[in-house]
Amino acid sequence: MLYSFDSHSEFLANIQTCTDELLMAAVQQERSEGLNELYRRHSPTIRAVISRVLHNEQSVEDLLQEVFLEVWRLAGRYSSEKGKALGWIITLSRRRAIDRLRREQAYSRVEERYQKETEQQPEAWTQVQGSDDVETADLRRVLAAIIQTLPEAQRIAVEMAFYKGMSQREISNHTGIALGTIKTRLELALKKISFKLKELSCDSLPFSAAA
Repeated sequence: MLYSFDSHSEFLANIQTCTDELLMAAVQQERSEGLNELYRRHSPTIRAVISRVLHNEQSVEDLLQEVFLEVWRLAGRYSSEKGKALGWIITLSRRRAIDRLRREQAYSRVEERYQKETEQQPEAWTQVQGSDDVETADLRRVLAAIIQTLPEAQRIAVEMAFYKGMSQREISNHTGIALGTIKTRLELALKKISFKLKELSCDSLPFSAAA
């Protein structure tokens, strides 16, 4: 028997006196009351754990919600024989916070590189479009052909960024897709474009071949 009470109604009536381990047992049975009580009881502690890694209040709050969703989703992995429930949740929180920090740092590097690329792009792209030189026109066609080989989601992001001059945030708002996802798509697209340019030795195109 998972609970120390004779019925679920008795469990609910005495939920605040339950141990964390009993609450986790309730979560494992997909009883949301157990998760709600764990959140009420330990969210300040988990928020503090996350805050030691992340220093953006919105990121902390977002991850706090994600962690408790993870507790719900991964409850089956918890065993009271291996340790306290709170310790398990804290470990999960710390790992997720570190993962989030790494992603945010990666996004920051991508955004910086993207901004450098786009700062150089308009002038170079105008030169390509305005030139009557046959070689330049050929290079422009090569670049357009490369863009068309990208997966649809990446191609759309690139076209909106480079052809329409939209920022990452504008693309996110326009498409309803998370900003982080847009950043990742552009990063992957730039890598693929750069790789293709290296293959073709098209160093004069308006993208850096050294991504």
